[in-house]
Amino acid sequence: MNEGPKAGDSRDPTRLVREVGTKAARKLRARRHAGRSVWFGLGMMGLIGWTVAVPTLLGAALGVWIDKHHPGGTSWTLTLLVIGLAVGCLTAWRWVAREGREVREEQDDDAP
Repeated sequence: MNEGPKAGDSRDPTRLVREVGTKAARKLRARRHAGRSVWFGLGMMGLIGWTVAVPTLLGAALGVWIDKHHPGGTSWTLTLLVIGLAVGCLTAWRWVAREGREVREEQDDDAP
């Protein structure tokens, strides 16, 4: 007796329709984001690096200036360097989290 295709069978027409739909949606999404190439990714990594580096260097520079003009027992250079690093890391983390949330929302919107 020939019962026809079963769910999960490679000859199942509904499975084929789902696969074609998924692949078509993936292609459309890729076309919408055609500008996001390897260079885009490298640029984003550079942006994150600067987001951490700038507050760290500003904190260190301010600390050196304070230590030079107001000498004391506390190393303001080290203290402000660590504070600048923490601020930069927090800023980068929040930015990456926001971008990740936007990507997930976009994927949810594209899902069938």
